[in-house]
Amino acid sequence: MYRDLTVPPPDMVIDLMEGFRRSKTMFAAVSLGIFDRLAITKETENSNDSISGLTVADIAVSTGCNQGALEILLDSCVSLGLVTRTGSLYRNTPTADVYLCESSPRRLTGYINYSNQVAWLLWANLEDAVREGTHRWKQTFGTDGPIFSSFFKTPESMNEFLMGMNGFGMITSPVVVQAFDLSRYRHLVDLGGATGHLSIAACNRYPNLTATVLDLPHTLDLAREMIAVSPSVSRLGTIGSDFFTDPLPEADIYALGRVIHDWDLAKINSLLKKIFDALPAGGALLIAEKIVWEDRAGPRGALLQSLNMLVCTEGKERTFEEYSQLLSLAGFKQIECVRTQTPIDAILATKTVG
Repeated sequence: MYRDLTVPPPDMVIDLMEGFRRSKTMFAAVSLGIFDRLAITKETENSNDSISGLTVADIAVSTGCNQGALEILLDSCVSLGLVTRTGSLYRNTPTADVYLCESSPRRLTGYINYSNQVAWLLWANLEDAVREGTHRWKQTFGTDGPIFSSFFKTPESMNEFLMGMNGFGMITSPVVVQAFDLSRYRHLVDLGGATGHLSIAACNRYPNLTATVLDLPHTLDLAREMIAVSPSVSRLGTIGSDFFTDPLPEADIYALGRVIHDWDLAKINSLLKKIFDALPAGGALLIAEKIVWEDRAGPRGALLQSLNMLVCTEGKERTFEEYSQLLSLAGFKQIECVRTQTPIDAILATKTVG
């Protein structure tokens, strides 16, 4: 095949043009319950594996989908590595079983459904967000947002979103809490701790540590469920509170996991100063965020997440130098960073003596 070697190949542009189609294929299959239906198949198989999958007709009946259109979706999921097909029978891949089924504790479906139902629509107005420098809740949904007051219309939607974030946390938090040696600390308070994945990971790693998950009262039911099945249950607790307005409970280490990137500078500066003042000498703040490279050329996930923050929240992702400036302004002098092999990196800021 002839190609003009004087011009670059179009592969990258074509791949980016098609990128949203891959995302939407997975989003639609999750929303329609395809992976959950295929997971039920495995649960009902006998020891001889006599049931090896479901046909398009089987899945169409149970999901209420058009059979011909469903076959196209299923074959597309096969091409993405989410489903396998043997003859006319379809099955989940192990990846789909772990991350795309509501029965899995590691599921990411809550965040996927948020991406499909909310972020997808917000991103459609990205150009206006860039022009005006503000999130798109009002333009997209007619509300002033951001997510924490606009997305959670029901307890069920809130819980499913939190479980999606829990799935991310189960991937990242065990790595974040071992990025630094935290064995000298005795009580961690996880501010905005959601389901408690960071606190649980920290207590599992450090046997002398106790931890408290602090979040708004109506969000803590899931944290209590997760704590109840943790091997560190006796060293974990919860507090319903607003860390912006209420006094902070005593701790020698606080944690902020994916919190700072949500808010504007005024709120961030106020919160960091509040944490610094509450810490004893030698105490620390552990921050878990996506950290942009200093040359701002990557990582791609951090930069794309920063665009997501633009359309969805008041905040953005930052470089380590930018975090250092914020932390120094609050009073911290010893500030360290570890870039992990997960989507979330770690910063430890210590309140030094003298």
